[in-house]
Amino acid sequence: MADHSKIEWTDATWNPVTGCTKVSPGCKHCYAETFSERFRGVPGHPFEQGFDLRLWPARLGLPMAWKTPRRIFVNSMSDLFHELVPDAFIDSVFETMRAASWHQFQVLTKRPDRMADYVAARNHLWGDLERSHPNVWLGTSVEMQLYVRRAAVIATLSSSVRFVSCEPLLGPLDLSGILGPRAINWIIVGGESGHGARAMDPRWVRDIRDQCRRAGTAFFFKQWGGVRKKKTGRVLDRRTWDEMPLPVRG
Repeated sequence: MADHSKIEWTDATWNPVTGCTKVSPGCKHCYAETFSERFRGVPGHPFEQGFDLRLWPARLGLPMAWKTPRRIFVNSMSDLFHELVPDAFIDSVFETMRAASWHQFQVLTKRPDRMADYVAARNHLWGDLERSHPNVWLGTSVEMQLYVRRAAVIATLSSSVRFVSCEPLLGPLDLSGILGPRAINWIIVGGESGHGARAMDPRWVRDIRDQCRRAGTAFFFKQWGGVRKKKTGRVLDRRTWDEMPLPVRG
């Protein structure tokens, strides 16, 4: 957790929850798990419990102390919609996001069905999420075509930004029909990095970029990845792609 982040598409990270469990092939080389498990058993360390799921109530108010507006990645070291995170705790996270209205919060999950159920169940309290929490962006991770349904779920939700992170991208993706200003309006693509990184075909990246351009969806290319990601960089066809979404209302 930090008020500055090296992740290219965000400014800061906020982890009121840490730890998670694997749900699909994209989780195989999870950076968060690798980092956390280095400290398992170290007394007093924030990851003394390794990557076991843990709630951190004392961190709930942290974004309120950051007065400069930031894009904040929520739970970079977990998944807010993990089945072991109680609804009441998620309520507290959403209350902080609503109150800290000068920030933009990027909520990314591999469990979009629970996200959708949660948002629907709170409709009687908030009304339309896009209006009650306009600074909250809802997104999911999709690594291959088998899981593209996750994106289809996000495309139906009320949110000023609905986004998909295709990282690590492990195969071609057909996102036709769910891209556009009133559907998925931001796509992030990145290759896997680190030891054992699986290769990403440049054709997959170009195809997703071209789908975004046709649909009017912002496209952000994060990295080629590989064992030495700094060497491979993030240039695609002689330029970087750092497009950010325009929040849509109404």
